[in-house]
Amino acid sequence: MNTEINSDGVGMGESRESRLMRVVGFMWQHLLLLCSLFMMTLGVALTIRSDLGSSVISSIPMVMTLAGADGKVPGLTVGEYTNLMNVALVLVQILILRRRFDKVQLLQLVIGAVFGFFLDISMWITSAVAPASLAGEIVAQVAGCVILGVAIAFEVRCGSVTMPGEGVPAAICKAFGMHFAKAKIIVDISLVTIAVALGYLFFGRWMLMVVGPGTLFAMIFVGLVVKFVGARIEWFEKVLHYHPGFRRYFYGLARFLRRSKA
Repeated sequence: MNTEINSDGVGMGESRESRLMRVVGFMWQHLLLLCSLFMMTLGVALTIRSDLGSSVISSIPMVMTLAGADGKVPGLTVGEYTNLMNVALVLVQILILRRRFDKVQLLQLVIGAVFGFFLDISMWITSAVAPASLAGEIVAQVAGCVILGVAIAFEVRCGSVTMPGEGVPAAICKAFGMHFAKAKIIVDISLVTIAVALGYLFFGRWMLMVVGPGTLFAMIFVGLVVKFVGARIEWFEKVLHYHPGFRRYFYGLARFLRRSKA
């Protein structure tokens, strides 16, 4: 068999195989990302079910969903309102960065849409969770925050496009040189404030089941979980760069196709 050689002296067959491996690696990386996102939505759903206060990212969508159920706004699901909020967050990034906005960050819209879709599934899965006591509510809240924190730690390790909720503080850091942690706190407080304001707008009161003590707990505790877990999952790098089954299959397929053309 004659192997084609490119201008750099590298076999064309080898080049195709390496490109194929990069595609397989990309697919594996984002499959793990999808698993992390789904796990995140399970955590968010449990915080919502606790009735002690949802997570920051779901506070505005939850108020809108409750207002929709009351006929005051379109009756969309919490996942659908999350999608709309994620679009708004990407627009905020564009307004902040203007020409410095990297177009690849538009993929946040895709990640945000998947997150919203998964959130509706997770709300359905957790529909039977209805704590009848304060102790049960606390357990649901803590469990949701732990799951959310663990999932975020793995999502960060996946190293792909960030969620829009993290994209805004990242844009603030880039535009104003602010530390990420400080920018994140500002963004989280802003989202919670808007949720409280929407509660007064639509219901004339503070919606404690949406923005309550559990929300404040989540703002602090989830970050601690992310820090704790993130420092202990170095092994995940091996999983991230492993292609179980795919490598042998695609490598063999590439060699077969190359031989057939020879």
